[in-house]
Amino acid sequence: MTNSDAIWGLVEAKRETFFALSDRVWDTPETNYAEFASADAHEAVLAAEGFRVARGIAGMPTAVMGEAGEGGPVIAILGEFDALPGLSQEAGVAQERPLVPGGNGHGCGHNLLGAGALMAATAVKDYLAAHGLAGRIRYYGCPAEEGGSSKGFMVRAGLFDDVDSAISWHPAPFAGVNNPVSLACNEIDFHFTGRAAHASATPHLGRSALDALELMNVGVNFLREHMPSSARIHYAITDAGGHAPNVVQARAAVRYLVRARSLPELHALSARVHAIADGAALMTGTTVRSRIVSGDANLVGNTPLESLMHAQLERLGPPTFDDQDRATAETFQKTFSDEDITSAFERFGVKPRRGIALCDTIFPPESGAGTLVGSTDVGTVSWVVPTVQMRGATYAIGTSARRSSTSRSPTAAPARPSPPSRRATSQICR
Repeated sequence: MTNSDAIWGLVEAKRETFFALSDRVWDTPETNYAEFASADAHEAVLAAEGFRVARGIAGMPTAVMGEAGEGGPVIAILGEFDALPGLSQEAGVAQERPLVPGGNGHGCGHNLLGAGALMAATAVKDYLAAHGLAGRIRYYGCPAEEGGSSKGFMVRAGLFDDVDSAISWHPAPFAGVNNPVSLACNEIDFHFTGRAAHASATPHLGRSALDALELMNVGVNFLREHMPSSARIHYAITDAGGHAPNVVQARAAVRYLVRARSLPELHALSARVHAIADGAALMTGTTVRSRIVSGDANLVGNTPLESLMHAQLERLGPPTFDDQDRATAETFQKTFSDEDITSAFERFGVKPRRGIALCDTIFPPESGAGTLVGSTDVGTVSWVVPTVQMRGATYAIGTSARRSSTSRSPTAAPARPSPPSRRATSQICR
């Protein structure tokens, strides 16, 4: 028996514990820094499995860490458990059917991510103990990946200073080593302040904060033609200033998400967005203040770790699925457009194939290296620690990010290691 075979045996031995953990997190979807029930669930499993547990790390009440072993190298395994707003969904149906209208839901698979990562950390812990090996395995329960960038605060607090390497994973339509390409990003709030006035009787006395916000949005939209093609800018109006059209709005606010290939490119692009905001305020006689809400660095790859991980995935082979898995996935896939399905293949560097609802291959390193990438706070970790990630096939090919179609069965989850939940999700991260 190889070392890897022994590890998989330890994974199988405790699979029900981690099925239950993922299901519990699924049942209590919580968003940025409010994941108290989810953090409690991970903390309880860490304690039951004999980890040395710390809560509230880096000043974040819902961040939790567990460590086991003595001496030797320190290996970090990163887990997440935050949900997304507005994605409440009944499991196992291929139609939109929220459990709580407008409620939270695990549309990004973080119920799987945290449970699967902790399952891996537990198996390594048990292996080190069984063979009397030196080394420490450390599970990081990271809140608020969806916009809160908690790993950046952990890095700043020095929680990775003694770590030798970090490992993570994420649900996806295909299985394989994650190509280390992501966009650095900043989320920035812009608050405009003007002067209220009667919009008909005394319009000349008013200074519209909403006008300033709209001019900023127009200016940024013109900027899109003159920024790198790989960069992305998105916005959401968070305060339109009120509902009365006969009152000049004295306040307005917008949140921008600015993304770029590298930190220097991000800083330059963000400066241009700030300049547009200043210009909008100047044109309208208002004032503007800004606040960076969060930020992520771009991923830094590590070829030796990626090669090692790919070799293990090739040895294990692609995920295996039974007839029920495939039938359920096909039910979901019938609700997708041809463009959805083709785009999923192309994003991961896989040649589009018809009639394939679930992953049947290990996609190679360096695939999916196009411009259609997102951002992750794992990128910030990769700047200070050698980091590697994998994608685990857990949902039907073509599932569109942010839609709430889910399955309560093991559909589209890898057969080895065993699926960390019976409630497989079908989404992608920010």
